[in-house]
Amino acid sequence: MARVYSDVNANLGPIWYDYDNFRIDWSPPERYEIVRRMGGGKYSEVFEGVDMVNHEQCIIKVLKPVAAKKIKREIKVLRNLSGGPSVVALFDVVLDPSARHHSLVMEYVENTEWKHLFPRLTEADIKHYTFQLLKALDFTHSHGIMHRDVKPGNVMIDYQHRRLRLIDWGLAEFYHPGTDYHIRVGSRYYKAPELLVGYKQYDYSLDMWSVGCMFASMIFRREHFFRGSDNNDQLLKIMKTLGTELFDIYLRQYNIHYETDVEALLTNYAKLPWTRFITADIQHLANADALDLLDKLLRYDHRERLTARETQAHVYFNSVRLEAISTKGESISDSGFSST
Repeated sequence: MARVYSDVNANLGPIWYDYDNFRIDWSPPERYEIVRRMGGGKYSEVFEGVDMVNHEQCIIKVLKPVAAKKIKREIKVLRNLSGGPSVVALFDVVLDPSARHHSLVMEYVENTEWKHLFPRLTEADIKHYTFQLLKALDFTHSHGIMHRDVKPGNVMIDYQHRRLRLIDWGLAEFYHPGTDYHIRVGSRYYKAPELLVGYKQYDYSLDMWSVGCMFASMIFRREHFFRGSDNNDQLLKIMKTLGTELFDIYLRQYNIHYETDVEALLTNYAKLPWTRFITADIQHLANADALDLLDKLLRYDHRERLTARETQAHVYFNSVRLEAISTKGESISDSGFSST
């Protein structure tokens, strides 16, 4: 059972989480015009579009043919999270006349591609954007939902305007304690150990491992911190960093029967100190507070990882929290009201 927010969906009831019986009113497509293709993946094609009524930019995500249940789930999740901090906004859902092509119309976000962004992030940038991502995830988790695919490609960062949006909710799912979930979720470089060893009763902490991987990429200036060639190699990369002693303890504690014939995965590895990854040019990023935070996110045992809210409270983010308090105070003062 998750340490936090374990009973959210039970308390809110089926009207909140039952996407199977969720009725969707689809709009016709004439209002929107496609401008250019922006990318695509296994489940969708993504285009820049224009809303012809208000002439504003938007993103049009055209879903590839998938089970109706999956489409309903993504839309239900997005509507439930509407207005959440740093969560991409869903404007409309569109169905073409043939009823074959389902599309989601969402807010447009300028984005700097990760491979160009991560080498230029300052310490202040890392704190700012990570904190925004944590706010989005705490909101998401507090509403009973796991994202299950947190990675740089799903974190849009508008560097010019210093804002972030968490996107692509196609793999998101409602959390119910004691439920077996699919382990074929997430993207390899950001997959938590529980997915790699086949542990199905995972929870929100899955997302926090992914945050830890992104954070490691930023402070150590590596495009992807754990970069395995397949799932076995991904687990091996993790084990060579976190060591095998705690891995074995984790398997025993959760009665996980993990079998492999890959010899390298049967070898013992010592845990490496995080300082091992520091080079002269990143000492200012990988300071003691940053390494302490990283160590508390990248844990085999999912129950030992900090939650999104606990991570926000870490000393590493003191300056971000103080800035938020200061900004709030200024805005109150500017309005003519006392801030006391």
